[in-house]
Amino acid sequence: MSGHSKWSSIKHKKGAADAKRGKLFSRLAKEIIISARDGGGDSDSNPRLRTAINNAKSVNMPNANIDRAIKRGTGEIDGANYEHYMYEGYGQNGVAILVECLTDNRNRTVGEVRHAFSKYGGNMAETGAVSWNFDQKGLILIPVAELDEDEVMMVALEAGAEDVALEHDFFEIITGSGELHNVSTRLEKNGYTIEKAELTRIPKNSVKADEVAEKLLKLIEMMEDLDDVQTVFANFEISDEVMDRILDNSRS
Repeated sequence: MSGHSKWSSIKHKKGAADAKRGKLFSRLAKEIIISARDGGGDSDSNPRLRTAINNAKSVNMPNANIDRAIKRGTGEIDGANYEHYMYEGYGQNGVAILVECLTDNRNRTVGEVRHAFSKYGGNMAETGAVSWNFDQKGLILIPVAELDEDEVMMVALEAGAEDVALEHDFFEIITGSGELHNVSTRLEKNGYTIEKAELTRIPKNSVKADEVAEKLLKLIEMMEDLDDVQTVFANFEISDEVMDRILDNSRS
């Protein structure tokens, strides 16, 4: 799957949203709530919930927060009634953007998403306008450490993965959307430490966007800062040289 890791590589490098721990905990709690609501509170029989819990623990989310989110999902304690929405649009250079949201107020969310698009020269689109360009897949990240690339690839493919790529400090393992839980479980049983396991959207084709990279990244950051946004997917590529320059400028 050529180029599958371009967007996730950009997100690894930028890392702005995940650095905001309070916002990250809120996102993870919402995913736990929805997972428990839709599939029950037993993580052994609910793969989506188990993945959400593992991701929460990987960033040291307190067990009390995790337990409370599960109980909100199962209705044992009161909480907001979140619904899932996916908004679509275009950024600079016609870049396709998907915005995944969990919200208890759709009118508020759609207004905020529309504003973020328009602020940086983008626009919202009708349902289906860009989503056709993305395949839903499972994504597993394993820290490189001292691991042997050939061995990781062999174990992952034998476990049912579709593709394995080495990107910076991580092995990125792509699975079918329904195989994420099985593959991650097999990898854990083989002794591998999983940094993250999640469903993602991988673009079928990408747009080179070096000349508009700064505006696109500002649009993504603004979108990710919205309280109701869980994650953002896009199909643009930025060269390492341009990405490093933008990061250097942001630190200075």
